[in-house]
Amino acid sequence: MKAVPGLDPPEYIDWTEDPELLREFGTTALRDSRRATVVQGLGEPARLRLYEGLVRNRLHDLQLKRWVRSGVLSKAWLGPGEEAVTVGACHALQPGDAVGPMIRNIGACHERGMSLASMFRGALGTADGPARGRDLHFGDLERGILAPISMVGSLVPVCAGMALAFRLRGESRVALTWAGDGTTGTAAFHEGMVSAVALRAPVIVVVQNNRIALGTPLPEGAGERLGQLGGAYGISSLPVDGNNVLDVFAATALARQEALAASRPVFLVANTFRMGGHATHDEGESRRILPADLFDHYGRRDPVRTYRAFLRLGGAGGEPVPDGVLEEIETRVEAEVASAEREALTSQSMGRPDPGGAGEGVFGP
Repeated sequence: MKAVPGLDPPEYIDWTEDPELLREFGTTALRDSRRATVVQGLGEPARLRLYEGLVRNRLHDLQLKRWVRSGVLSKAWLGPGEEAVTVGACHALQPGDAVGPMIRNIGACHERGMSLASMFRGALGTADGPARGRDLHFGDLERGILAPISMVGSLVPVCAGMALAFRLRGESRVALTWAGDGTTGTAAFHEGMVSAVALRAPVIVVVQNNRIALGTPLPEGAGERLGQLGGAYGISSLPVDGNNVLDVFAATALARQEALAASRPVFLVANTFRMGGHATHDEGESRRILPADLFDHYGRRDPVRTYRAFLRLGGAGGEPVPDGVLEEIETRVEAEVASAEREALTSQSMGRPDPGGAGEGVFGP
């Protein structure tokens, strides 16, 4: 996958394969025998779909960044380096499951069925976008995608309620949402978890530890605290390498099985790192706050390029994937993004949304 100077983090520009890190990547999901079984059961089509999802997530974000740089958008909330936490989890779910992404888990939208053109219209606030221009947070309930909520943590009780409804109707469905490390300190997060445990709701909460909450670095020892969340609620808490899409996939698949079999919530604690700021307007802030060696460490573990190299070498029992196959995926997704961009800009040029529709769909009958 080609790096884009000026848009990609500098650590990705001259990225090179590191044999030791590739070995580390290959053994991570195999250390646990149950996860190893899941990973080794993945055929080549499924492995390639994971790569396609990572590429689509990365290129979607790069397009939003392009729009910011060219003045089409004022800002965007991106998640460079965290794509595997979203893509791996989504691919482990089944049709009918529900997801509640945070705004930086936008990849959940396209990996659960929304088109990139619809998502770009949502970012531009067009009249024919998923929120019809009324909100830049969007989802698609027909596809089981809840819109993000600005008050982080609020999706935990919402997803717990959806999961409870699935259980009461006797449906083999789960709800999954993501929560940043800072989110675990909110009342909504804990209120949602208390309810989920008490009501035996099959909900999966992915705690996404990216080392910083807005502009506040994670304090020393806080990572250990996150790992103890499951014990506080008497439920499973599975540690996950958030830069390893196979580990995330396998752990989510097992979490789904447990949530349904035991009728209870499950935590995944994914350690990862965002290679950018809180949003495009403050990308330099995180580099002033956080040590440079964190960017170097995680820059060498780019979840997209590392997985690409892993596929090419045929790791974890898979057959080596030729460069041409991987390049075909990249070319196809690049064309998908370019076409979606053109569609969304055409929609934007057709005029502003009608203010008279601001109240539609807000209140029930």
